Amino acid sequence: MNFSVSPAGMIEAYGLENVVFFPQYADVDPRAGSLLSLVGLPHSEVFSSRIDPEDPYDAEMDPVALGNRFDYYNFPCPPESRSWWMLGNLFTSLIALDPGSGKVYAFPEGETGYILLHRDVESFLRALIEFRKLEVDHENETLEPVELAERFRLAVEEFDTTPFADEDSQWNLSLQELVDEIW
Repeated sequence: MNFSVSPAGMIEAYGLENVVFFPQYADVDPRAGSLLSLVGLPHSEVFSSRIDPEDPYDAEMDPVALGNRFDYYNFPCPPESRSWWMLGNLFTSLIALDPGSGKVYAFPEGETGYILLHRDVESFLRALIEFRKLEVDHENETLEPVELAERFRLAVEEFDTTPFADEDSQWNLSLQELVDEIW
């Protein structure tokens, strides 16, 4: 399979020690499964990945399936999302993968519903890599916040417009905070 993201690109952006690789699972979209096992997910301040996707938190909880996780914490879980997988947290949103379709969803903190965040895992990984570039340039003050936000938006929309389709998406909220110089 050809991907627009590579293990080298993820490692260059986050460092090897900050990349979590997933084992291959049979019951997942083949493209999503390959990306998670070959490219991995970053673990950073912005996106905190589950550290060990196979290690449950305790005997009663499967940390992969959203339904089990939400039940464990007494949160309502939309029925259609019970079998989705938790990938981690992006800022204040829980990020989940529909293993059947490969789509990536966000569950914003304090909300009972979810938002389609990316059309697939590849798009999500590209956005995370681009966001890391934005963070580095912001720390080095190489560009103004408005320019950084626009560069990120253009780079991500070149591949997938989904991340900005909902005005309440985590990406839109984060870019607005950047522009407003909240962070």
